[in-house]
Amino acid sequence: MRKSGGKPASGGAKKRRRGRGGGGGGAKRQPTLTSLPTGRAAYTETRRWLLDQHGPVCAYCERTVAERSITLDHVTPRKGLTAYDRRDNLVLSCKTCNSAKADKPILVFLLASRARVVAMYKYGQHLSHQLVEMVKDLLPAHERPALPVRAGRGGKPRKSARELFGQDDGPSPYLDG
Repeated sequence: MRKSGGKPASGGAKKRRRGRGGGGGGAKRQPTLTSLPTGRAAYTETRRWLLDQHGPVCAYCERTVAERSITLDHVTPRKGLTAYDRRDNLVLSCKTCNSAKADKPILVFLLASRARVVAMYKYGQHLSHQLVEMVKDLLPAHERPALPVRAGRGGKPRKSARELFGQDDGPSPYLDG
C-alpha cells in the first residue's frame, strides 16, 4: 500500500519515539503538586523514615509484618486525583490492607472498621493536620489510645487545632452573609 505521495506507507517517514513523559520536546517535565521529588529515592527515603518512626507496622490494622514486604500507601488516593507523594500523605501498610483500600477515599475505608480508626490514630500522627484532626474526631477523647513510642522518635506531641489556631469565635468569615 502506498501513501498519496508515492512513498511506501511503512517506510520513509521516521517514527518519533515517545518516552515515559509522553511529550517529545526535549525539556523534562517537572512533577507538580508535590513538596518532594517523587522518584524512587524519595519513596525509599520516606519508607525508611516511616520504618524508623513506627517499625514495620501497618497503619490500618496494626499488624507487624516483615520489613521487606510492608508497602507505602497514599492516604488520599492518587488515581484520577492530584494527591501528594509526600510524607504527610503516605503510611506504611500491609499488602492486604493496601489492596483492600485500593482507591477508596480514606474516610470510606476507615468507617468500615473501628479498628482501622484506632490504628490510624496511633500510626498516622505524621499525616497532614487535617487528616489527623479527622481521625481524632472519629474517636471520642476517652477512647483514644496512647501513642506508641519508638526509641529513635524524639518528637514532640502534635498540637491540636485549638492550640494552633485558638478558640473558634463564631461563624466562619468565609460564609456569605
